[in-house]
Amino acid sequence: MMMQRRTLAAICFAAALGFSGAGIAHATTLMRMSIMRLTRTARAIVRARCVTNETRWNAGEIFTITNFDVEEIWKGSPPAHVTVRLIGGHAGNLTSTVSGVPRFAPGEELVLFLEPTSAGDYSIVSWVQGTFRIERDNSTGDETITQDTAAFPVFDPASHRFEATGIRKMRAESFRELVAASVNKADRRNQ
Repeated sequence: MMMQRRTLAAICFAAALGFSGAGIAHATTLMRMSIMRLTRTARAIVRARCVTNETRWNAGEIFTITNFDVEEIWKGSPPAHVTVRLIGGHAGNLTSTVSGVPRFAPGEELVLFLEPTSAGDYSIVSWVQGTFRIERDNSTGDETITQDTAAFPVFDPASHRFEATGIRKMRAESFRELVAASVNKADRRNQ
């Protein structure tokens, strides 16, 4: 009888431990990637305009599906219309938020470092690190690029610290030249 009570207590304890961990959220840690590393990792780099967003359930997770019209191809051979699938979003009464996953608004222009998924669509290399937003000065027409990590802390292995760094307000043409130089360097390495 004493053995049965101990066994029952152990089972109850294990079950309680298992259930208590079910609601624990895990943090997102992104290791800093240089433009060169983002370029090497990306299968496609595009300048694109966000067209639509929708959310879907898939295997018990909420995903946001965003469609983009590709305006320029900087690397690879993506189609004229690209679909990006990222975890998280809002479906019915549920919201799933994953730190470090970018969200997009229709009409917004971006440069995206893309990698194909097994579902036949795309994801973004290192999420916020591979997302660069384009801002246009309405009076001059000048464009600048800001990386989403300018406001999101990523882990710097050199300093062993989390820092919010990234490209901020770089002239769009200068950014394009930087990426083109990285693409050329990556191509030479692969030859």
